[in-house]
Amino acid sequence: MTEITPQMLKTLRERTGVGMSKCKEALTAASGDMELAIENLRKAGIATAVKKEGRETKEGVIIASESAQSLVLVEVNCETDFVVKNERFQEFVTVLVKEAALMPSCLVSEFLLHKYPKDPSLTIDEFRATLVQALGENIQVRRVEFFPKKKNASLALYSHAGGKLVTLVEIEGSSAEEALAKEIAMHVAAESPEYLSPEEVPSRIIAHEKEIGRAQVQNKPANVIDKIVEGKLKAYFDQVCLLNQHFVKEPSLTISELVARRGKEVGKTLKLTQFLRWKVGQ
Repeated sequence: MTEITPQMLKTLRERTGVGMSKCKEALTAASGDMELAIENLRKAGIATAVKKEGRETKEGVIIASESAQSLVLVEVNCETDFVVKNERFQEFVTVLVKEAALMPSCLVSEFLLHKYPKDPSLTIDEFRATLVQALGENIQVRRVEFFPKKKNASLALYSHAGGKLVTLVEIEGSSAEEALAKEIAMHVAAESPEYLSPEEVPSRIIAHEKEIGRAQVQNKPANVIDKIVEGKLKAYFDQVCLLNQHFVKEPSLTISELVARRGKEVGKTLKLTQFLRWKVGQ
């Protein structure tokens, strides 16, 4: 008997949009023959979306939900904004994020295997495939992210352009700083930081930036070049690291200084511990 490998299941799922269990059944029945499995699925009317699964999904929406324990974000992509506005698509996304809010943290692949609440005979992924067939567009559940609510911490979310861009910021040290976290989340939307602090920038990126800096300053003494390169590296950090960026609403302060100032005002040690910036399709 032909062994049905995880890679075979993944390939068939990507080509047909059919759920994992149906893919396994089809491959088993076809003794591992990929094309025969696809043909049988199409004959059964399960994989009518086989040609649609390869289309790019650059539209979609990011939606949030929360419970007493956590906040969860779900991104669902499709091909056109027309489908984003479709009631069935909107319902699907809303059901997904509410279901995710009730679950412990998990990977997207694990999430897709859970039963779809409005039709428990199907998994989330199998229901997604039926939606692809009904709406005529590729639809993918791209990301699911869980953020546990911590004691003595503030978590704030900012959604822009109807869920096309979503940012999140967490500040530890107080559970009453959601307003500050929201202000910084709006800054994140505008300034697109890539890292929280210089310490998070990968060494290979730092080495690359130094290499670029050295290439820009030649025919100077080594000690001068080193100082210039360090200056350029600092400018790079100020551009891409959230804590180093100047606050858009008060450019005289960096985000780090903004948080420190607020901490002094309320008599607490505040620390910006994480941020997230999701844009649909990125």
